[in-house]
Amino acid sequence: MVTMDVATQVFIILKQKNQDFLTKEDFKPVLRDLLDNHPGLEFLKSTPEFQERYAETVVYRIFYCLSRIGGGHLTLRELKRGNLIDALRHADDEEDINKVLKYFSYEHFYVIYCKFWELDTDHDFFIDKENLIKYGNHALTYRIVDRIFSEVPRKFTSKVEGKMGYEDFVHFILSEEDKSSEPSQEYWFRCIDVDGNGILTHNELQFFFEEQLHRMECMAQEPVLFEDILCQLIDMIGPENETFFTLKDFRRCKLSGHFFNILFNLNKFMAFEARDPFLIRQMREEPSLTDWDRFARREYIRLAMEEDGEDASNASGDVWDESLESPF
Repeated sequence: MVTMDVATQVFIILKQKNQDFLTKEDFKPVLRDLLDNHPGLEFLKSTPEFQERYAETVVYRIFYCLSRIGGGHLTLRELKRGNLIDALRHADDEEDINKVLKYFSYEHFYVIYCKFWELDTDHDFFIDKENLIKYGNHALTYRIVDRIFSEVPRKFTSKVEGKMGYEDFVHFILSEEDKSSEPSQEYWFRCIDVDGNGILTHNELQFFFEEQLHRMECMAQEPVLFEDILCQLIDMIGPENETFFTLKDFRRCKLSGHFFNILFNLNKFMAFEARDPFLIRQMREEPSLTDWDRFARREYIRLAMEEDGEDASNASGDVWDESLESPF
């Protein structure tokens, strides 16, 4: 008698009878059981709407990380290759859901949702180019935002022309805040690959760096010649062929995040150049954490402090400002 592995058992239980893949809908029973029974999520029972948002976000994260084929399908092979089964076990054993960093952390969900809420100023649950350009204190260039909204790195699920929906934003923020992950590398590689031929040429890199250079000049920063930047990028990635870069080159390198930041995120480019000692110490002390984990922790603390500050000002008798209203 052949014993089935856990991943195969889960796959068979969750999938529809006439399908050989999992869809996002198939994960609803898993999230419902988690929300009904996990002690770390009990506080959400009084707000069904945010139970739903939490569940959606978890599923979007799972598909972002595991579904390499795309199209909203997750195959048995992808499930076996990923870390979802381990994450489910961890969630089952751990009472503090925020310690389950893979997929299920409530704090991670809170950060993602609040970031979306901050940008979605009219709260119609869509984000346009002008909203996204404000992300990270105007960190991104217009050229990269144009590429995101051309839906080159990923087709939007919003179905509204010129608008990014919540699921699209989840894919964006996970890609933006951890550029060392494989899904993120693919996302940004497609953005930079203007002609879609599977390689990044020096001309394509220069096209995106031009706007960075202009922004540096506007901020009275000392401009850096593209030729010097190109040498830095080649040294950083060590491509097999120095005349272009392939996705395979990035897979072999731990510095892909810095490569992309140099081209279109000025704030992160300057932070890297400054070699922030606090961030360096964090990475040394907790090497197991991903860039996403560190970002989510910092942002959650910031959001919690802001919320505490608002509570204090309200208690002092100040008039409530609806513009500061929390999504929760």
